[in-house]
Amino acid sequence: MTRSILEITGSDAAHFLQGLITNDITRLDKGLVYAAMLTPQGKYLADFFLLSQGEAIWLDVDSSLAAPLAQRLGMYKLRSDVTIAETDRQVWRGTGPAPEGALSDPRHPEMGWRLYGDKAGDDGTDFDAIRVAHCIPETGVELTPDSFILEAGLERLDGVDFRKGCYVGQEVTARMKHKTELRKGLTTVAIDGAAPVGTDISTPDGKAAGTLYTQSGNRAIAYLRFDRAVAGMTADTARIDPI
Repeated sequence: MTRSILEITGSDAAHFLQGLITNDITRLDKGLVYAAMLTPQGKYLADFFLLSQGEAIWLDVDSSLAAPLAQRLGMYKLRSDVTIAETDRQVWRGTGPAPEGALSDPRHPEMGWRLYGDKAGDDGTDFDAIRVAHCIPETGVELTPDSFILEAGLERLDGVDFRKGCYVGQEVTARMKHKTELRKGLTTVAIDGAAPVGTDISTPDGKAAGTLYTQSGNRAIAYLRFDRAVAGMTADTARIDPI
């Protein structure tokens, strides 16, 4: 895990972010806010955590997305009183006793806490095992530019608010929520064997069923077509079964 912290300041910072992100910025007074930024077509661009730091808002994002996200935010800034800058702050995370100043990960209680300061890394927790058990996607693994956040489970992970009003990509997301039944999405499956992340999953009769992602023990995260999620699927030489 390599994270970068963007600092967003200025009198318009909160209002500016509210019109761009999938969650409600007013929840910052309660702790970390998990959210995403989407394309106008409703597809995933980045997921991140937001926290209030006095007059500033910090944005905790995977380092691979920090520069393009800062650039994208800058495109929307226009004449708003907003400044976006990368900081040298680090993220330390864990699941043991929370140190002073740590904030709970809002996605799931078992994901523990995050502490912002001069220390990077984690306390040795097997976060992949936790993610697989609770089907929590990871930036750049399960969450890719082709993702729709509802198929990725961000509503279940407290990453989207349907009452906050408009944001970029909101129309497509709301339509998926209210007018259609999800036919595809991330789910935890049973796996016997192993296969590389990104391996195609096939039904017993050879039809495309989805894609295999993070694996831990005899469980894995997979993106599946729900109408083809049957016992005896395969990913390379591994057997995949619904749970």
